[in-house]
Amino acid sequence: MDKPRRKAKSASAYLLDSQVGFVLRQVIQRHATIFVSRMGEDLTMTQWAALSKLFEKGPCSQNLLGRATAMDAATIKGVVERLVKRGLVETRPDPEDGRRLVVSLTPDGKALTERSIPLAHEITKETLSPLTKDERTQFLALLDRLK
Repeated sequence: MDKPRRKAKSASAYLLDSQVGFVLRQVIQRHATIFVSRMGEDLTMTQWAALSKLFEKGPCSQNLLGRATAMDAATIKGVVERLVKRGLVETRPDPEDGRRLVVSLTPDGKALTERSIPLAHEITKETLSPLTKDERTQFLALLDRLK
């Protein structure tokens, strides 16, 4: 027995402005602009993610840090290298597995992260400012479901 076919939407009905990926990219661009204008310290969003996750969780392997910050191995490697050069994190061989690197905040990295947390809260607040408090909660919950 043949399966019923779904009627394909017409190609002429495709509107880029209503596509989830396009809208999410616009939101990310807006957030990135706010981040750059408010964060200072010459930090990228990926560097901030690594610093804040290390502050939250403590030292961890570079691999685990990459997974915890949703970065692939090559990206987290580059982020860690740049933060090491700036003296914000340090690496050492994992005592349980010498092939792995353990990444931790330096005292300067910890101090910078502590100073930057209030800015990060303000960046989030500004990014979500078009939404009401209830809409913010719902929006973040819905985004979490899409991960």
